[in-house]
Amino acid sequence: MSETKIKTEGFRIMFLLRRVAVTPLSHWRQMRLAPQGVHLSTGTGRAHSHDPSLIDPEGDPRVRSAHREMTEKGGTRPLYLDAQSTTPLDPRVLDQMLPYLTSYYGNPHSRTHAYGWESEEAMEDARKEVADLIGADPKEIIFTSGATESNNISVKGVARFYKSKKNHVITTQTEHKCVLDSCRQLENEGFTVFFHTDAAQAVGKIPMDVNRMNIDLMSISGHKLYGPKGVGALYVRRRPRVRVEPIQSGGGQERGLRSGTVPTPLAVGLGAACKLSGQEMDYDTQHITRLGNKLVNTVTSSLPHVIFNGDPEHTYPGCVNLSFAYVEGESLLMALKDVALSSGSACTSASLEPSYVLRAIGADEDLAHSSIRFGIGRFTTDEEVDYTIERIISEVSRLREMSPLWEMFQDGIDIKSIQWTQH
Repeated sequence: MSETKIKTEGFRIMFLLRRVAVTPLSHWRQMRLAPQGVHLSTGTGRAHSHDPSLIDPEGDPRVRSAHREMTEKGGTRPLYLDAQSTTPLDPRVLDQMLPYLTSYYGNPHSRTHAYGWESEEAMEDARKEVADLIGADPKEIIFTSGATESNNISVKGVARFYKSKKNHVITTQTEHKCVLDSCRQLENEGFTVFFHTDAAQAVGKIPMDVNRMNIDLMSISGHKLYGPKGVGALYVRRRPRVRVEPIQSGGGQERGLRSGTVPTPLAVGLGAACKLSGQEMDYDTQHITRLGNKLVNTVTSSLPHVIFNGDPEHTYPGCVNLSFAYVEGESLLMALKDVALSSGSACTSASLEPSYVLRAIGADEDLAHSSIRFGIGRFTTDEEVDYTIERIISEVSRLREMSPLWEMFQDGIDIKSIQWTQH
């Protein structure tokens, strides 16, 4: 086993042990006295139920209520397979942040004393770590509160600066909602092309080089790559220079593009997360690819009419989106209350509409409604994936047995040919 692999496995175990360490004592007492059907999964520090009697087969009207009900009845928190919504903070990132939450608390923009100098040095080190991950110059990195703010600064700021010369904006239907909404607002202001890359789900997971890829602006999110929430970055090319009009006014920090005091602990956390992602990207990719392939291959070979959404080759293995024909996605989520999954973007999860991304890539409305997204990450274990596979196969089979549409399909009836009566 290589030194890198040994180090990575060691820190993976450290994360799991820390996850156990923060579990309340009362919770552990419940787990130690748990029924025989509940066992502690190797390395995860959590109990997984394999006893069907411990799972309410009818689900609950709301997924959140179901999760709460499970906890209140002495159960455990659900397994976490929603890494595209957010990733857990890597313990090594937390270790880097802690001194700047306690001892080194100076304002990084205070230039008259040591407290400010310490924080400024840490902030600039973090800026370089972000830049190194994407092949940029540190002077091209702007700290923001996250990818949403970076997207808004990019799309609106550039478009408004060049408004007198260029007023055409091009986007895609699969863009994040904050990009689409920004473009719609610009459309209302008279813009009818500008290109920018929202790389929140890519940075730290696949190799990125802004110069080789000819990227002019790029948004980065800390909590998508095992860093803290509330911090992100915006890459703005300097040569040739891309001009951006600030969308807020203030103290002129961050080259005047994003006013406001940079939170040093969060910036340090983002930098540490970027550095770790660069060092461990190859190993993370191997680990996540193996688990993703296991999930897809086992589920699709065990259940008929399961559709893999997206290109099977050009895809990120940690983001698995499957549609289960003749099963309502929301119903499946509620049935799987012991696994934290998603039916779409967490940023728009309040909407019950099917994923606009799936519709944009050609999925029909029924399959879009039946989709579930599985997010596999750095700390996902084999036991968690195995348990999720078992539950998916069981619940999809159960829900289909209850579905009149599945029964009609089994009888050879073409569902799409039916003319439904409206009342």
